[in-house]
Amino acid sequence: MIGNAPFFVVGVLFMMALVGIFMSRNLIKIAIAVTILGSSVNLFLVSLGYRAGGSVPIHFLAGEGEVMVLPTPQAMTLTAIVIALAVTALLLSLIMHVWRHYGTIDVDEVRRLRG
Repeated sequence: MIGNAPFFVVGVLFMMALVGIFMSRNLIKIAIAVTILGSSVNLFLVSLGYRAGGSVPIHFLAGEGEVMVLPTPQAMTLTAIVIALAVTALLLSLIMHVWRHYGTIDVDEVRRLRG
């Protein structure tokens, strides 16, 4: 029914994030790109657990012999969301410390000021 569309979206998001990480010189843009990268991985995990015609992965809600979607990728995605939140908070706090110490969030400028 949905075909390969989620995997195409995962690829587009992943490539956008990589371009943002490697081409941007602004630390906040890099942090946003890392967050997009995490979101693409989460979408990939959820897409792997999809089954056509599947019901919710709760046994007492599903009928006898009914196909359910895989619950393991959903649990992994919830864990990945929590980890991504912690990573984003750490990145933003590090960016704040760089701003306070160097007065800039430009990567090239911070490298030049390193001394």
